[in-house]
Amino acid sequence: MLRYPALHASHAGIWIANADGARPIGRGEAIRIAADTPVIMLNAPLVGQRLGYPDLSGLDLLELYAFLRPAQFAVPTPKGIARVTGLDVPSEDAEVAPFLLRAAEAMLALTDSEWPEREGAWTAAQSLFRLRWPWAPVVAERLKKPAVNERWLFSSLPEWEEHAPRPAPRTVTIEPGDAEARLVDLTGHGAEERPGQRAYAGAATAAFAPRAMRDTPNLVLAEAGTGIGKTLGYLAPASLWAEKAGGAVWISTYTKTLQRQLGQETARLYPDAAIRKAKVVTRKGRENYLCLLNLEDALQGGFAGRAAILAHLVARWAAYSADGDMVGGDLPGWLPTLFRRNGSTALTDRRGECVYAGCPHYRKCFIERAARASSDADIVIANHALVMVNAARGRELATRPTRYVFDEGHHIFDAADSMFATALTGAETIELRRWILGPESSGRGRRRGLAARLSDLASYDEQGARAISDAVTAAGALASDGWLQRLGEGAPFGPIETLLAAVRGLTYARAEQPGDAGYGLETELAEPDATLIEAAAPAAAALDALVRPLVTLGRRLEAVLAEAPDWMDAPARARVEGAIASIGWRAETVASWLSLLARVGGPVDGDFVDWLAVDRIEGREFDIGLHRHWLDPTRPFAEIVLKPAHGALVTSATLTGGGDWEVAEARSGAPHLLRPAARFEAKSPFDYTRQAEVLIVTDVKRGDIGALANAYAQLIVASRGGTLGLFTAIRRLRGVHGRIADRLAREGLPLHAQHVDPIDTGTLVDIFRDDPGASLLGTDALRDGVDVPGESLRLVVMEGVPWAKPSVLHAARRLAGGGSAYDDRLVRARLAQAFGRLIRRADDSGVFVMLSAAMPSRLLSAFPPGVPIARVTLEEAVARVASRLSSRASVGHESREPA
Repeated sequence: MLRYPALHASHAGIWIANADGARPIGRGEAIRIAADTPVIMLNAPLVGQRLGYPDLSGLDLLELYAFLRPAQFAVPTPKGIARVTGLDVPSEDAEVAPFLLRAAEAMLALTDSEWPEREGAWTAAQSLFRLRWPWAPVVAERLKKPAVNERWLFSSLPEWEEHAPRPAPRTVTIEPGDAEARLVDLTGHGAEERPGQRAYAGAATAAFAPRAMRDTPNLVLAEAGTGIGKTLGYLAPASLWAEKAGGAVWISTYTKTLQRQLGQETARLYPDAAIRKAKVVTRKGRENYLCLLNLEDALQGGFAGRAAILAHLVARWAAYSADGDMVGGDLPGWLPTLFRRNGSTALTDRRGECVYAGCPHYRKCFIERAARASSDADIVIANHALVMVNAARGRELATRPTRYVFDEGHHIFDAADSMFATALTGAETIELRRWILGPESSGRGRRRGLAARLSDLASYDEQGARAISDAVTAAGALASDGWLQRLGEGAPFGPIETLLAAVRGLTYARAEQPGDAGYGLETELAEPDATLIEAAAPAAAALDALVRPLVTLGRRLEAVLAEAPDWMDAPARARVEGAIASIGWRAETVASWLSLLARVGGPVDGDFVDWLAVDRIEGREFDIGLHRHWLDPTRPFAEIVLKPAHGALVTSATLTGGGDWEVAEARSGAPHLLRPAARFEAKSPFDYTRQAEVLIVTDVKRGDIGALANAYAQLIVASRGGTLGLFTAIRRLRGVHGRIADRLAREGLPLHAQHVDPIDTGTLVDIFRDDPGASLLGTDALRDGVDVPGESLRLVVMEGVPWAKPSVLHAARRLAGGGSAYDDRLVRARLAQAFGRLIRRADDSGVFVMLSAAMPSRLLSAFPPGVPIARVTLEEAVARVASRLSSRASVGHESREPA
């Protein structure tokens, strides 16, 4: 038996357990014990939050699990730990603390056998012992030193291999009947006939037809209601085309949840895991993947304290990871949050400093491996942002996809809006300065400036060396460390900081209101004052002095490639190509800043919306600058992504949500193509009249947090959990959670909350899905892309009508899009997405509750035809929820875990 006590804290109380048994204790005693003695806990940041002691540390079972079972996920709850240890689930909170002792022993018992992840454990334990990891003494004494020295991570990872370039896809035609036959193979010959899915597969085939004319892709817009089975519907023609044409189909999603689901669905296409690994590849932006060079720096002293411990646990994971994806891959999402995300972002390539073939780990790089695997795959599962980045400035020109499927197509507009925007802010300019100059202080780390990264290439080319020198000199004019403080003191340094000071002054003068809550401020870039106009010219001159050498450097590197000197082998070529792409991206960014500055005091460009902003959180400024968005971001999307493609399918369950087909076309880029898009619609097969109802509560006063909290509490109790609560403001979410969490805990109903619990959103959804008695509160991220079928989600509660947040950008688009009709379309789309969380299967049933008497009747068309809608008092709503969901709640409650 371990000699350490175990501590459990929930909204229902606090308990301590040791060899003598368990007992309830107070918060003060719990903090004293935890400060004096290492204690066993489950999710220390969450326990610390509940104790009001954020610096709590100890023997976290999740850290132990991450060490012993790297690249294996466990739901971070008592029920989840019971599942992976084979123990019985504790039936009440008082039993959790002694359960944690048993769970620790069960996990440590792994060391008595040859478990699959033993390789490397002894070496890692020695390093963690030196770093004073709390579990290290316990683990180290149980691990025997291996007879043969264990291989270092960087020598054990496999290397990727170069292959001949893939030939261009052949011109083939897929007949609709062939796609339907493939669909039967995927669903099983004995499966229930689904006419809507079969028709959908036939319609999707048109996106894979040969293109008739340049810049005129075959675009298909397909709205398939929930339950149609659109994933297999488009995988059927996509896989057929990939096989016959010898090309890759890129399937793009908006959420990581759907990306993960798609990976699972492809098992129907390729049941053999080895074949599936070759045929299906998941791609994400490079900032999602572990950078081995950053990890090596961290392991060799670049990190200290808790960050260093995280680095060693990540190294354990990297040795067993399938793809090195740190965000949504097989690294448990809860692991970085255990360390308050201290150091996790520094382990990825978020700053664009990759040296490509100049890296000693280039041949084992997870990012490069994924890129090469995707060039040979039949199905590439990506996301909207990556597809747009790849089309705009990707390095893989020879393998640019010709066929796309955009699932969650209703988000194309938002993804394009982010991708093609311009932001000349302090944070952006200081990041560019660091990329060019490298570290300007004595801080540790491997960051190197442009001159250091290209020193050997510069020595070969005199003009290139001069361009590097000029860029370094010009970068000195950008914002530097301490810029925010200097602006606050009225002492900006250099032309860019002077510009930002003028932006700050004008924004406060025009945007700040009496009683302002301390959140972000913004104002139109219209009628700028003399101070801003005077600051714009020197700033533009400084940026012009920077963009010129960057463009020159890019051209000189291209010339080096063309000359192909003797030392230019394949790795060196890859390194130069990577540098060209990276420099080109920065040059484009600076050029877009110059274009934005030309607007200050100049003519208005109707294609864009420009504004000034001071970004704040609770009164604390964290960024200042000028912003530019396309009024219609689907224009660059159509130009850069759609026109070069031969075919694209844009699909969603709510593609026309909030409007009609003209709206769907406008938000997908179809009007900017010469050839009109094909349309297809398949209604959901669900019986919404029987399976669901919508209740609009009329007596909860708007703005009354107490009344809102009471309504949530009563509804969650009536449904016995299984509630997804959606909020339009984080402040109200936190206010409601703080008032009802303890009350629900006394009812035995766990409550989790985004922006409150120190747990990532993906893990919160996993916890919610795993416990039919739990409820989850969240904001926009949970309104779309969350798939929780069955007992775990039977009630959706929205705290108010999800009107768009007033902003300069929204006002401009509202004016161009029809005024209040534009607002209504956005709200109807959001309501449709929120309602879509409720019914995911034919056997689901549930209630959708809107806590707003101000819900206009004209917005009710957002809900499926036939679904019953009633305006009721809170008392009536609670009674109807209890009546409708009581049988489902009792079934789910039997397997409920403690809070």
